Amino acid sequence: MASYKKLGRTSDQRKALLRNQVTNLLYHGKIRTTETKAKEIRKIAEGMIALAVREKDNFETVTVTAKVAKKDADGKRVKEVKDGKKVTVYEEVQKEIKKDLPSRLHARHQMLKVFYPVTEVPASNKGRKKNTKEVDMVAKMFDEIAPKYADRNGGYTRIIKIGPRKGDAAMEVLIELV
Repeated sequence: MASYKKLGRTSDQRKALLRNQVTNLLYHGKIRTTETKAKEIRKIAEGMIALAVREKDNFETVTVTAKVAKKDADGKRVKEVKDGKKVTVYEEVQKEIKKDLPSRLHARHQMLKVFYPVTEVPASNKGRKKNTKEVDMVAKMFDEIAPKYADRNGGYTRIIKIGPRKGDAAMEVLIELV
């Protein structure tokens, strides 16, 4: 007997559906879906949150020297002429970066296998590509979601029954992060 529901789909369609639903659940905090889908989503989402909680503090802070292009008041790169060519002027800057330890890096890769890329569109520019930005879901997991559940041992999601759907009478539920 299978340890998962087939949801009436082929394996690639089912995996894509579950990845999409888990990504949306963790991005938005709650989604509306059918009961059987919610139970499958819960398994994956709770595993991802548990992984993030386990590895949230497993990094070291390193100071590095980086070359950054010098910019003028308008935000454009400063150029100077050397040997008849325009060359960008660079200055060295000290930066602190988080360096993942091996187990956290592995956890990051495991999460990237599940999450789809999320693009955030500002409310004022609906339907436009301008000012859209990519959301780093793995960073959101480690920085926002994991600290919220650090003192909790499992049970990160809640399923609330809404009632039967109008078209096919499938039981609809609201699955949300606790």
